[in-house]
Amino acid sequence: MKRIGGYLFQGTSWLLSRAPHFILYGIADITYIFLFYIIGYRKKIVYQNLKNSFPEKTDQEIKSIRKKFFHHLSDIFIENIALIEMKPERIRKMVEFKNQEIFNNLYQQGKSIVGVTSHYGNWEILITLPLFTPHTTLGVYKPLNNKFFDREFYKMRAKFGEVLVTMKDAYRTVLQFNQKNKLTILGLISDQRPPKRSSNYWTTFLNQETPVFLGPEKIAKKLNAAVIYTHVDKIKRGKYLLNTTLLFEETRNCKTNEITETHLRLLEKYIQEKPEYWLWSHKRWKHKRDPEIPIH
Repeated sequence: MKRIGGYLFQGTSWLLSRAPHFILYGIADITYIFLFYIIGYRKKIVYQNLKNSFPEKTDQEIKSIRKKFFHHLSDIFIENIALIEMKPERIRKMVEFKNQEIFNNLYQQGKSIVGVTSHYGNWEILITLPLFTPHTTLGVYKPLNNKFFDREFYKMRAKFGEVLVTMKDAYRTVLQFNQKNKLTILGLISDQRPPKRSSNYWTTFLNQETPVFLGPEKIAKKLNAAVIYTHVDKIKRGKYLLNTTLLFEETRNCKTNEITETHLRLLEKYIQEKPEYWLWSHKRWKHKRDPEIPIH
């Protein structure tokens, strides 16, 4: 049965990857109806996350953002199934890149990069990053428990030459490349919820006490790497703008938590501008701060 299910998934991905735009997003519209109206996927979680993040908004405004979010969630759900079997030339047409010269300038200076991004827009479209930078692109990923799906999404994420590494191997892998005089960009998604046992840095984010990963800052300072933030903005259905901002060119002498607060505030600004494109269905605020841990 698992093998049959795998063949069905691969067939579905192939069909979606070849489907015209109007059919692909017509299926996404049907998916929206199913997620929102029939099974009500995490509707209460999304509502509460939005309500806590935007206390100044009316209930009607919150529910309007929630609907827009579920439309977007349905889009990226269908897109990501299609991306597995989608031809590279079609994927490239989904992406525009802004400020590509940042990568070229840093490469010419001999600087490796820690690249920060978030669960905004369709972050999977960052598989195209190797097309826009001369650096060797290292993408941190968490292996899936299901071996079939892990293999399929691994294949998708490596489609343009990205080297995939687990979080525990990320720093060691960067050092190995540096020893070979190969400049790298290490891509990290910064807005995930840290495990409770390692939630040692708390700050106020979107009006709530929030634990934050310190990985990007720690790695950047150890390597004196530049830090960039790449924002995946949704221009329209099936079209994304990758907008890169140089946050720090030198990091070794940055103040403690300066890098973390800088990329976090930039993400917060983007979410406040277009909240419907962030991943509100994630249980981001599941853990509560221990009173003994200070909030920054």
